[in-house]
Amino acid sequence: MSVVVPNYNYERYLEGRIESILNQTFQDFELILLDDASTDGSVAVMERYRNDPRVTLIEVNATNTGSPFKQWLKGLQLARGKYVWIAEADDSAKPEFLETCVRWAEKEDNVAVCYVGSILFDGEGREEGRDVNHWGRRARNEAACFDGKHFAARNLYWKDYIINASGVLFRREYALRLADLHFVNMRYCGDWLFWFEMAMQGKVVEVYRELNYFRQHATKVTATSRSTGGGLRESLDIIHWMEKRLPNLDTYRKRLRRGRMYRYILRAKVDEARREELFAEMKRILGGGEADYWLERRNQYLRLFLPRLATVKRDRL
Repeated sequence: MSVVVPNYNYERYLEGRIESILNQTFQDFELILLDDASTDGSVAVMERYRNDPRVTLIEVNATNTGSPFKQWLKGLQLARGKYVWIAEADDSAKPEFLETCVRWAEKEDNVAVCYVGSILFDGEGREEGRDVNHWGRRARNEAACFDGKHFAARNLYWKDYIINASGVLFRREYALRLADLHFVNMRYCGDWLFWFEMAMQGKVVEVYRELNYFRQHATKVTATSRSTGGGLRESLDIIHWMEKRLPNLDTYRKRLRRGRMYRYILRAKVDEARREELFAEMKRILGGGEADYWLERRNQYLRLFLPRLATVKRDRL
């Protein structure tokens, strides 16, 4: 079992993150600490743990890579365990996170991904109280195991339900097959593409327990994504990729997906010039446009009268 902590300028949170790993009830792991040329005191914090027998490696980049996913790949290539946990430096976890995930990953054969629910908390460690898991009746069960390809088509095609890498345990062998996948060069949404391709290789286990703390703060990559529209641009490429990998998707669902993307662009907090660029990129990459938007809007109304009509919530496994 390998735990990889990729860090960039998170000195403030790093000690708490490392302690949350070392205090796990499951202790059979190696800990790899990676720093992407931080300019704060992060490396000094890491060095305080060098003599801990569970810390097998501390790697510090001379220059910043510009992509968190390049650090993911580096960690994967350095790891030696059957499973990997990418424990982002600004997040945290409950002590039973690893024990729970390992148990469920080993319970089924050919599990590629096992993930838990997340609790949002802010820069000061205060819980936000928002439900980001939206399990509904699913939470009556302890966990569920899905065929990965079905999970990819029914869940991940619509949105990235695996919202935070810190809440995921995944199979290293399968992940290394994705070393040449273009998620590595993405800035914002590479994790969505990564989880999709991981699901295509094996089973996905969803554990209905909130064991991961997902920190929200102004310097987080997702915040930058929203302000620049960069995440929307990468999403277009990912949807296009998924549709090539899922040849059995019907036309109606594809049109709904385009309608959702049009709506996201329409409501994005970007200037009008950037919005028009995104609409043009959508038309070039996916096709479709305003007509799909109105189809998606009508679909939201018709679903009230047509219980079998496809919707994001109804498709979700």
